[in-house]
Amino acid sequence: MSELVANLGLGFGVALTLQNIALCFLGCLVGTLIGVLPGVGPIATIAMLLPITFGLDPTGALIMLAGIYYGAQYGGSTTAILVNIPGEATSVVTAIDGHEMAKQGKAGIALGVAAIGSFFAGTVATLLIAALGAPLSKLALIFTPTEYFSLMVMGLVFAVVLARGSILKAVAMIVLGVLLSTVGTDLETGDERLTFGLQFLSDGVDFAVLAMGLFGIAEILRNLDAPEERDVVRAPIGRLLPSLDDLRQCVAPVLRGTVVGAVLGILPGNGAVLGPFASYAMEKKIARDGSRFGRGAIEGVAGPESANNAGAQTSFIPLLTLGIPPNAVMALMVGAMTIHGVIPGPQVMTKNPNLFWGMIASMWVGNLMLLIINLPLVGLWVRLLKVPYRLLFPSILLFCCIGIYSINSLPTDVMMIGLFGLVGYAFIKIGFEPAPLLLGFVLGKLLEEKLRQALTFSRGSFAVFVERPVSAALLLVALVVLVMALLPAARRSREEVFTE
Repeated sequence: MSELVANLGLGFGVALTLQNIALCFLGCLVGTLIGVLPGVGPIATIAMLLPITFGLDPTGALIMLAGIYYGAQYGGSTTAILVNIPGEATSVVTAIDGHEMAKQGKAGIALGVAAIGSFFAGTVATLLIAALGAPLSKLALIFTPTEYFSLMVMGLVFAVVLARGSILKAVAMIVLGVLLSTVGTDLETGDERLTFGLQFLSDGVDFAVLAMGLFGIAEILRNLDAPEERDVVRAPIGRLLPSLDDLRQCVAPVLRGTVVGAVLGILPGNGAVLGPFASYAMEKKIARDGSRFGRGAIEGVAGPESANNAGAQTSFIPLLTLGIPPNAVMALMVGAMTIHGVIPGPQVMTKNPNLFWGMIASMWVGNLMLLIINLPLVGLWVRLLKVPYRLLFPSILLFCCIGIYSINSLPTDVMMIGLFGLVGYAFIKIGFEPAPLLLGFVLGKLLEEKLRQALTFSRGSFAVFVERPVSAALLLVALVVLVMALLPAARRSREEVFTE
């Protein structure tokens, strides 16, 4: 316990420097803004802002990017409640009862409950990360390349099972991501792979180019394709602070939502996204009168919003302790860490404790900032919601092109984000989710490296993966999960969950 307090003390010492407070505030403000504006999203924004972080130290850069991620979870609820358009995928459930409350003149109470529930859940999740960080990192340090390879295989299988749509399509996207990660010069043999004689591909596909194209440009095209319909609520927002009776109704849903979101957030794939859905289903099932849900039930806002924020923050656990990204946003964080020369994984805690504990402490600081940012600025967010997307997209597109050119000063990079943007848009149109591709790309190089190391130690014998108990157990879990997901009954129930 004393070690945990000392580590948190170190973290707050790093997080509370003037520069890191400013970066945390900037991240939270930008995150809230893109959460409020429908059609941008944290993945696209983090991809677009990666070039800006190059001039920052790694700790400050990651604090800002993390602030964008959990800030977007807060901002998404504002759009869901006031406009009935989820600014984020995790805010879909909040829109059901939140917008009904807004129509009844209770928008302020819905926003207040969402902010308070999110702050509580974020605080609990931060403490959970701090408590689990050291034990998991120590456990991961005993992993050999064999266990790491099996762990990554298990993570990719979970990503497949928890991805939206067809399992076969998710597998195809992960395989494509892994193949893209092999493009370029092989560091061991010096041979060029999959470059097709193109000189600019000899260094491989740049992570920022792929991420910005697949998520930034493709998102712009997708939003231009969809007709805009914004039903900004015209009823008065009303008071923002819930009454004691409102708070009594919300205590249990907030606690349950925090637990559900924290657990699901750790799972690879869409775990953090499933948290609010699971919380809403639970609250509706245990309520005395389930018919209230969908008509402005305050529990339908409190539970999912708590699950939403708890899941957003516990998804950092596998990233910080094992170096394994559980979702597309965390894959972007891995990319940012790699760009800054930080190798994700258990050694971050021992080699760079300032970064590890500084990020954890900054999450609590960020949650407090979001509570302050969101409630007083509701009027500003309402005005921003009236800005048409057609006026926003040219500046977003220009920002993408300038940002990507500033990294390597290569015109081919600008052309490549356009190409990946078209590819990403095509994937969306034919029902392929791009997020598993990014996970496959980020883990592909690590996967190949660990496979080569494991086979070198075993003198080319693949039996090493089943001879070592931990490795065998991880592969067995992956196999069982995949087989269960392919069973007809499981496939039907999985499709029903995502459809709902």
